[in-house]
Amino acid sequence: MARRKAAPEVNAGSMADIAFLLLIFFLVTTTIETDAGLDRMLPPFEPPNEEPPIIKQKNIFTVNINKNGQLLVEDNLMDLKDLRGAATAFLENNADGTCTYCKGKKDPASSDNPSKAIISLKNDRETKYSTYITVQNELVGAYNDLRNREAQKLYNRDFTKMEAEYLNPETPSAVRDDLKDKVKRIQDMFPQKLSEAETSTN
Repeated sequence: MARRKAAPEVNAGSMADIAFLLLIFFLVTTTIETDAGLDRMLPPFEPPNEEPPIIKQKNIFTVNINKNGQLLVEDNLMDLKDLRGAATAFLENNADGTCTYCKGKKDPASSDNPSKAIISLKNDRETKYSTYITVQNELVGAYNDLRNREAQKLYNRDFTKMEAEYLNPETPSAVRDDLKDKVKRIQDMFPQKLSEAETSTN
């Protein structure tokens, strides 16, 4: 009787090598997307029994984005290209004349000074995220333009570059210590008060 041949053995070592190479291939070629957030400083905690401050309506700059991506600024339609300029004019209006570095028109119907000026942003649930981010960038850009201007006067540098260097963990501690007070001084000149109102469903 003929003897049955033994089944050929599978070289497990070669299969392990192939699996390892495939793993390396997918790790190298796969793009892993990371979520990008908005850089915002949260307001300090306030006790629940503390009365909220009274804010004059003229110190609030309202920006609404509808589902079609149209801007309604202070109840008037506005093109996106004009938003930054309008926000800048509002922030440094200086109606009460207390801001010595502001160059605003001192319109009595607009904000009193930068420390009281608040920008309120509201969007529709159907607003495109890209439109929302673009509007956010323009509003933050208004703050940065004003801060850059004052930083150039005081330190001959843009505020945005100073802040980036200060926040960079690789910046030497001595340099960061030097930048800390400068960055805070510029931030206090034009405090970023960007409020996001509840999303509309209409």
